[in-house]
Amino acid sequence: MAARSAPSCHLRLEWVYGYRGHQCRNNLYYTAAKEIVYFVAGVGVVYSPREHRQKFYRGHSDDIISLALHPERVLVATGQVGKEPYICIWDSYTVQTVSVLKDVHTHGVACLAFDLDGQRLVSVGLDSKNAVCVWDWKRGKMLSMAPGHTDRIFDISWDLYQPNKLVSCGVKHIKFWSLCGNALTPKRGVFGKTGDLQTILCLACARDELTYSGALNGDIYVWKGINLIRTIQGAHTAGIFSMNACEEGFATGGRDGCIRLWDLTFKPITVIDLREADQGYKGLSVRSVCWRGDHILVGTQDSEIFEIVVHERNKPFLIMQGHCEGELWALAIHPTKPLAVTGSDDRSVRIWSLVDHALIARCNMEEPIRCAAVNVDGIHLALGMKDGSFTVLRVRDMTEVVHIKDRKEAIHELKYSPDGAYLAVGCNDSSVDIYGVAQRYKKFGECVGSLSFITHLDWSSDSRYLQTNDGNGKRLFYRMPGGKEVANKEEIKGVHWASWTCVSGLEVNGIWPKYSDVNDINSVDGNYIGQVLVTADDYGIVKLFRYPCLRKGAKFKKYIGHSAHVTNVRWSHDYQWVISIGGADHSVFQWKFIPERKLKDALHIAPQESLADSNSDESDSDLSDVPELDSEIEQETQLTYRRQVYKEDLPQLKEQYKEKQKSGTSKRRERAPGNSIRLHFVHGYRGYDCRSNLFYTQTGEIVYHVAAVGVVYNRQQNTQRFYLGHDDDVLCLAVHPVRDLVATGQVGRDPSIHIWDTETTKPLSILKGYHQYGVCAVDFSADGRRLASAGLDDGHTVVLWDWKRGERLSITRGSKDKIFVVKMNPYVPDKLMTAGIKHIKFWRRAGDVCIWRDIFLVKTVKAHDGPVFSMHALEKGFVTGGKDGVVALWDDSFERCLKTYAIKRAALAPGSKGLLLEDNPSIRAISLGHGHILVGTKNGEILEVDKSGPITLLVQGHMEGEVWGLATHPYLPICATVSDDKTLRIWDLSPSHCMLAVRKLKKGGRCCCFSPDGKALAVGLNDGSFLMANADTLEDLVSFHHRKDIISDIRFSPGSGKYLAVASHDSFVDIYNVLSSKRVGICKGATSYITHVDWDIRGKLLQVNTGAKEQLFFEAPRGKKQTIPSGEAEKIGWASWTSVLGLCCEGIWPVIGEVMDVTASCLTSDKTVLATGDDLGFVKLFRYPAKGKFGKFKRYVAHSTHVTNVRWTYDDSMLVTLGGADMSLMVWTNEMEGYREKRPCDSEESDIDSEEDGGYDSDVTRENEISYTIRALSTNIRPMFGIKPHLQQKEPSTDERQGVVRGSRPPVSRAPPQPEKLQTNNVGKKKRPIEDLVLELVFGYRGRDCRNNVHYLNDGDDIIYHTASVGILHNVATGTQSFYQEHNDDILCLTVNQHPKFINIVATGQVGDSADMSDMSLCQPWQGTSVTSVSPLSASVCLATAPSVHVWDAVNKQTLSILRCYHSKGVCSVSFSATGKLLLSVGLDPEHTVTIWRWQEGAKIASRAGHNQRIFVAEFRPDSDSQFVSVGVKHVKFWTLAGRALLSKKGLLSALEDARMQTMLAVAFGANNLTFTGTVSGDVCVWKDHVLCRIVARAHNGPVFAMYTTLRDGLIVTGGKERPSKEGGAVKLWDQELRRCRAFRLETGQASDCVRSVCRGKGKILVGTRNAEIIEVGEKNAACNVLVNGHVDGPVWGLATHPSRDFFLSAAEDGTVRLWDIADRKMLNKVNLGHAARTVCYSPEGDMVAIGMKNGEFIILLVSSLKIWGKKRDRRCAIHDIRFSPDSRFLAVGSSENSVDFYDLTLGPTLNRISYCKDIPSFVIQMDFSADGRHLQVSTGCYKRHVYEVPSGKHLMDQAAIDRITWATWTSILGDEVMGIWSRHAEKADVNCACVSHSGISLVTGDDFGMVKLFDFPCPEKFAKHKRFLGHSPHVTNIRFTSGDRHVISAGGDDCSLFVWKCVHMPH
Repeated sequence: MAARSAPSCHLRLEWVYGYRGHQCRNNLYYTAAKEIVYFVAGVGVVYSPREHRQKFYRGHSDDIISLALHPERVLVATGQVGKEPYICIWDSYTVQTVSVLKDVHTHGVACLAFDLDGQRLVSVGLDSKNAVCVWDWKRGKMLSMAPGHTDRIFDISWDLYQPNKLVSCGVKHIKFWSLCGNALTPKRGVFGKTGDLQTILCLACARDELTYSGALNGDIYVWKGINLIRTIQGAHTAGIFSMNACEEGFATGGRDGCIRLWDLTFKPITVIDLREADQGYKGLSVRSVCWRGDHILVGTQDSEIFEIVVHERNKPFLIMQGHCEGELWALAIHPTKPLAVTGSDDRSVRIWSLVDHALIARCNMEEPIRCAAVNVDGIHLALGMKDGSFTVLRVRDMTEVVHIKDRKEAIHELKYSPDGAYLAVGCNDSSVDIYGVAQRYKKFGECVGSLSFITHLDWSSDSRYLQTNDGNGKRLFYRMPGGKEVANKEEIKGVHWASWTCVSGLEVNGIWPKYSDVNDINSVDGNYIGQVLVTADDYGIVKLFRYPCLRKGAKFKKYIGHSAHVTNVRWSHDYQWVISIGGADHSVFQWKFIPERKLKDALHIAPQESLADSNSDESDSDLSDVPELDSEIEQETQLTYRRQVYKEDLPQLKEQYKEKQKSGTSKRRERAPGNSIRLHFVHGYRGYDCRSNLFYTQTGEIVYHVAAVGVVYNRQQNTQRFYLGHDDDVLCLAVHPVRDLVATGQVGRDPSIHIWDTETTKPLSILKGYHQYGVCAVDFSADGRRLASAGLDDGHTVVLWDWKRGERLSITRGSKDKIFVVKMNPYVPDKLMTAGIKHIKFWRRAGDVCIWRDIFLVKTVKAHDGPVFSMHALEKGFVTGGKDGVVALWDDSFERCLKTYAIKRAALAPGSKGLLLEDNPSIRAISLGHGHILVGTKNGEILEVDKSGPITLLVQGHMEGEVWGLATHPYLPICATVSDDKTLRIWDLSPSHCMLAVRKLKKGGRCCCFSPDGKALAVGLNDGSFLMANADTLEDLVSFHHRKDIISDIRFSPGSGKYLAVASHDSFVDIYNVLSSKRVGICKGATSYITHVDWDIRGKLLQVNTGAKEQLFFEAPRGKKQTIPSGEAEKIGWASWTSVLGLCCEGIWPVIGEVMDVTASCLTSDKTVLATGDDLGFVKLFRYPAKGKFGKFKRYVAHSTHVTNVRWTYDDSMLVTLGGADMSLMVWTNEMEGYREKRPCDSEESDIDSEEDGGYDSDVTRENEISYTIRALSTNIRPMFGIKPHLQQKEPSTDERQGVVRGSRPPVSRAPPQPEKLQTNNVGKKKRPIEDLVLELVFGYRGRDCRNNVHYLNDGDDIIYHTASVGILHNVATGTQSFYQEHNDDILCLTVNQHPKFINIVATGQVGDSADMSDMSLCQPWQGTSVTSVSPLSASVCLATAPSVHVWDAVNKQTLSILRCYHSKGVCSVSFSATGKLLLSVGLDPEHTVTIWRWQEGAKIASRAGHNQRIFVAEFRPDSDSQFVSVGVKHVKFWTLAGRALLSKKGLLSALEDARMQTMLAVAFGANNLTFTGTVSGDVCVWKDHVLCRIVARAHNGPVFAMYTTLRDGLIVTGGKERPSKEGGAVKLWDQELRRCRAFRLETGQASDCVRSVCRGKGKILVGTRNAEIIEVGEKNAACNVLVNGHVDGPVWGLATHPSRDFFLSAAEDGTVRLWDIADRKMLNKVNLGHAARTVCYSPEGDMVAIGMKNGEFIILLVSSLKIWGKKRDRRCAIHDIRFSPDSRFLAVGSSENSVDFYDLTLGPTLNRISYCKDIPSFVIQMDFSADGRHLQVSTGCYKRHVYEVPSGKHLMDQAAIDRITWATWTSILGDEVMGIWSRHAEKADVNCACVSHSGISLVTGDDFGMVKLFDFPCPEKFAKHKRFLGHSPHVTNIRFTSGDRHVISAGGDDCSLFVWKCVHMPH
């Protein structure tokens, strides 16, 4: 019997013995229903102790290892191991899946935890980074992800008392996380001195930021915030594995077997020691504890579950037991009672009662047990051991009968004979021993035929034979009891076997797959009575086969639950149950056997026992019992929708080809033509491979699709409206229940589904990101809120969407074969079904008509001859349509057929718009409504069937097959087409839009042509023949057959039409005389097939194109080849032009001409516009002649793939285009140049952007080319060389040679005491070290390369702006500042939320890593992009440095959300939407990505590449949440957010003459969809929608950098670059339409003002300039008030603090020296030097200032008058440091010429050099005088410090002498005293500056990473401890203490800013 079908009986899981205690923790809880939830193997178990009943959750595919309980205690989350592990959230009551979270973790999910309200779930992975991931589990969305730790994480928990905080712990760490936006940021717990750093195993959070954690040594660590505050020692004597918090307090469980209960403050309540309890034992270890009320649940390492009642805590109750460590192999069944015996490597043998579901006996043996058997009388139990011995016990009391050891290797199988006389023992050393039972197990014989270990044995019923299987898969037979091998197989033929447990043998051939020779089936057991066989294999699967099953690859039913290998499986003695045991999961599963007769009654079984898991796709037997596939369906499954080139790839392709062709495009190209075309009517309907794609809308119009167009057809007016949002074939269509919206799915690499409105034909949402190649079926749910879609990818993915939000709700693999339909159940919203090739599947979220109830086939009904293609459900009944061309109406249970309609020509009503081609066409779509049945046929016809019978034809097109032939009539609005579907058709193009005539041909045709008088029609056919027909009747006039290959073009000569040119694929053109019907000439010479033919006006010359891209000319009528130079060819007058080659149409070939052909062209009769069609389905219009490469064009998408032909009508009023594969004929109306009514379908402009961009501006160029580096990658700012100080080898000093360590004084020394390192000026006071620095003031504003980054807050009282990485809130009245310092790198953009609900909310975007972010695919789950083969975590490394946007509250500086983005390099623009809920960010990555966020949730809604060149600004329209505009280098784009998709339109310039696309710099908005953009040339462009409608010329003289729209009155402020003049000004205030303006001058005194930011408040305009000033301008009086000053260009190298007052000086590259007042928070003065300044210094009295310049000059000023006292230039290179000696006598000047010059100031202002220091090895960095003025220390560019004598300049070499010097100041970064300031990470970056405090005990440094660090002084040990302060951009160039150590000033290199830090001194 061939087991072609699976057995009809079935197994149901009834009980699982065991609990997973090993390597898991915290996995045991009480549910709300007081049931106990835990897991074992791959099954979640819900156990009810009251009813002693188990329920099972079986949604996992591998071992479950983690579990979390929802706070409401009904839902459970479980995580599993595996290569692609997932998390299931399921209901513990119904055990049904609620949600599945997947595609993020790898290896496994180690921990899970729900937050307080159960909305979010956190999971930890087992991957190398131990990724931590937060989910919105209901929506299946990942909210955030971060690398968890480098080592294992054991526990994670939400802090239930603080929102958005989590704690995780693990190997030697604990981390405190905060979730903000989509960023998870950790802080490591500080163990400090309170406790040892050690592994933390579990934790629980409590109030007041307290966290309790259990450690490996048994202590409990108590944390406050991130600091360890105390430990509770010896809470347990060994590791604490579990901690559980409840209302009463905490319960902990440890390895010591104790449970301790603690109150809420962690004071001990009681201890329960389980080892001392009745059931306890030595070594008991607690893995999980759960305390609820007066019950405590305890799970142990050894798979037991105890329940303890608190007031009887000495009597724990054991409610579950199982085998523990080691594998479980032994299984035996009692012969007469419902008992099962198991034995395991844990050395225990256990007897289970199958009726009571309980353990009834247990006995521990000496050795691990590998097999077991019970004698026939049930008295003896034999156990085979791993050491080669076997033991026999009495079942009654488990006492030993005998113990025998004859072998050395494990005993793997033993069995008693059916007569009870013998025991056969099979060993791993390939032998079977036979023992006599009655003879006290004396050995009777042995069987030695096997060459491999014995795996299975079976006795014959008469106990005379034994069959064995071994590891080689051999099956042998032996005679009993002697053990002689049976050689003659005949002897065995009739033997009946008492049991069948062998895996090889004829009867069980079917259990093996057909083509496999693996031995992965571990166990088999046959049930002779039920004729079924059960098997167990290595994949955790239990299968049922029919028995016997003789042919390989039999069908089966399969059951999952075990995780890894199932080692053994047996039927119970009465065949009621199957017992299976798992090896590694050491669990015992008991399955109930349900025979087939019972299945009938099983229709009502509980849902969790549904049979869904027993469907067996996997078996691969021959499906010979399946009826043949219908030919049409066969064709359809073979259709492929793959494309060589997808439209999505065009931009990349273009870029690649552009690179190659950079040189070729120097000629200025023609503009695009002024004409445009608009789609008017489409003839065609896609029926041949689609179904159910035709519906009535609400208003009675008809909606369907053809090619790439959604069509709404009005049957009363016979007009069509189009949805043109798709760019490739539409494959499916569904209509919303309200019938006003439609969903359509298309072909594409990442295909999209568009939901659009049938009235406005505008898209509402676009869904993409989860299907590949195409979407083949869609359906709305009954409430219209959800949408299901099925894809064409290999797994035919099915996705369920919330389409309004554009979110994917769930995704699953549909099936291996093509899916034809997907339908959502209208009654149960979460159920959907799919049907397709040989399958129908029913999903829950998470020819014949078949009726299914739930999932059982109830009956089948014969409905049609051939397949049923379409069904439609009515209120009462159904309507079906099939291949037989009949429409049938049925009653509601498919009992009766009520009525049928045959689709026949005779039934056609008179009002039809065409003709039926054949009777009974195959029906592909049916829909009802408005009293009619709407029918779509395979032949592309749409018919309306009236209930009473007449049929009206509404729309039709060609049938399947390519359409190529097209001809327009010479003087009537009609055209002819001929197609591969073997028809010739005539169409009316005038308002009646219908097919006038049709004729069937014997062959398909490729071309046709009307004669000049319109009477005859010539048609070329595919077999090489052609015919001429009467144009009216379509009857044959004459036909010829001279060629073998396709006739590709056919043309009448002009005028009288005397000659006919016929071109063929044989590479010839034949010329016929029409009147004589003879061939008169043959044109030879083409090397390839002919594609196009044109006549000249005189009818004497033919132009021919060939497939080899040759353009040839032949003379008619003889066909002589002529060579005509291309220049001459254009002068010839051609009667028609359809050629695609030649100079005149060079421009029509696209940039990617290599992968794409232009297939057709046609010139208007006035020779101005050339229309072309190409392989990608584009119709384009060019200006003629299109000379020069890559002409500009207008482009239209409606056809899907190839456009095979295009023709203008006789009067050029319409263009007719043919789609090849889409079989549609499209009619476009031609709109002439003057016709200015712009319609939204106007085309995109051409491929290559224009070269001119409207002028050059240095600021714009600089901003465009700037490249941002992140701090972590910054390199040194000075060109240092040599070995860094902390890496230099020191020569020991004399002291050290004697063993004295410097810095530690010898206890008693005869030498004089060492002097102070530094002279201190407050000796009298007790010195107080500085413990902290607090940022108090910042002088600086980033205006040079940012814009729109100064805003008013609080009604103009405060302003907000940024510099470096600090956001600054500056009070206008007082000048006080407060700071937002959470950014870890430079801020590049800032915006303020204008919505009243979000007051004072600011968003700032920062620089980020420019590392390749392609592996950021970890944004996978929510991105909607499909990046393959990247491990989701490789990215998390970049996350720390990934650019981010921070949203924060400007008043309290609280971070509200952090959005880690996938823009590499940085975020250059941010903007809030009108409601304030959405945030837009633009990246600096090469694609300049545009992303929209829901910032409060940190959710990314949509993201898309913005433009290939820099985008400067993108802003939401002030009244919209979906529309925004981006501007940048040579582009402006108008964007719409639809669902989760971003649609963009380029700005159209064509409306204005000579307008050209310039670089756009700023954007503002007006009412009625007006947009204003500022350009680099100073013009402002005004756009209506996306069309340019006027230009405000020279709004500014230079670039317009900033524009601001005032929301309250609509006035617009612009800011630009201007030289101040009488009438002009850099700031202008305009009216709402930008017609009138008022200019404001900024009185800054600069030669030209460059405004970078404008903002308008009440009566004031706030201006930020390129010169780092922020100015407030009064609108009434135009008065300017400078609020903020800063250096313009950096670095700011020079810094000097006044010796006694709170002033300081700074000198910078911008050529200024500025004097700042800290107390008044402002700039007091500024001196313009005309050259870059490098250094500045006060004299000791503070009366003089010395300034060193970059050009080698230095100047001395008098402070009182700012007059120059003296100046000198003795060097040509930059002066790096300049110093007065402490007595003001000498001036030392250090330069980059490796020199220090000394000047004596007492000699007056002549400044003659008195001496200089010799042999300085490199350029000078810093200098310090000694306190007595006699020495100078110089640090140099090669990391060496030298000391010189003053004024002689002699080099001091004596180290001891140097050690005794006391220095007046210390600013050196070199020297032993400051060795500790050099960090480990300074490979490329340096410490740039240092300064020791006046008290001499603190030291601050500045480095290339932009950090300011505070050390103790001196710090001779390497890598000294310090505090670090962030805020600067890369490179802190100088740093100083002010007098009295009140402040530290730090100067920035890149940020040109000065930071003033307040020093916090330690208290006395």
